Amino acid sequence: MGHDHAHGAGVEHRGRLALVLGLTLAVLVLQVVVGTLTGSLALLADAGHLLSDSLGLVLALAAIAVAQRPGGPRSTYGRHRTEVLAAGANALVLLGICVVIAVNAVRRLEDPPSIEGGWALVAGAIGLAVNVLGLVILRAGAKESLNVRGAYLEVLGDALGSVAVIGSALLILTLGWDAADPVASLVIAALVLPRAVSLLRDVAEVLLETSPRDVDLDQVRDHILGVPGVVDVHDLHVWTITSGMPVMSAHVVVDDTVVAMADAHDVLDHLVTCLSQHFDVAHSTFQLEPTGHLDSERHGHR
Repeated sequence: MGHDHAHGAGVEHRGRLALVLGLTLAVLVLQVVVGTLTGSLALLADAGHLLSDSLGLVLALAAIAVAQRPGGPRSTYGRHRTEVLAAGANALVLLGICVVIAVNAVRRLEDPPSIEGGWALVAGAIGLAVNVLGLVILRAGAKESLNVRGAYLEVLGDALGSVAVIGSALLILTLGWDAADPVASLVIAALVLPRAVSLLRDVAEVLLETSPRDVDLDQVRDHILGVPGVVDVHDLHVWTITSGMPVMSAHVVVDDTVVAMADAHDVLDHLVTCLSQHFDVAHSTFQLEPTGHLDSERHGHR
């Protein structure tokens, strides 16, 4: 029996994502121009990160649009997984950016070029201000959508990257330590890497259809067994179609008092109501079985 539920999250955050995309592109242009003029690898590294963020935001917006298209005969759950695929592509781009930044930073450590710290400081400060604004815009949606969470984490990494740029610019201006620029670039790469790995892990868990971290299968089983008329449960599965859209199926064994369709209807109503209230499961599918049916299933699969 199905349970109607909001199909994923992200549509209501489309305007916020578009706004953050515009802000990100503006800072990207600024950092590329200033980084090229001043020779700051830290600024260019942060700009590279911003480029991946822009791509991620474009993918997020595209995924939201595609996910709203109705499913066909072969996509009965719709196209909600596009959000997860976009987040995975975003994570892979972030990993690639980390490698590029790290390689170039190590090369520059051997012979640090002279950097104009003043302009780098101004660009870093502007970038930080815009990043903080972006975090405020996306904060609420990051709790509801994996796609928006990916964008939020990227902006957070940008903010930390801007702090690294500001720090390196101050060291260059006050101490004349040009090596601070490649060091800051390595710091940016180190900040981006764990976020990319974390996002990729979350995507893998959805694609591998593992049980959501916030769902305890033992508790789900206990709730099912607590419904009047239920004596056992097996083949219990909980997985996620996309963020905000958990799905569950189970074979539920009922006692001999459940003999009519009305009795089965009551059991199903109790099951759906209980699980939707306690676990916020988007779709619940139950196969009701009489006692002893499991043995028939095993015999039929031999």
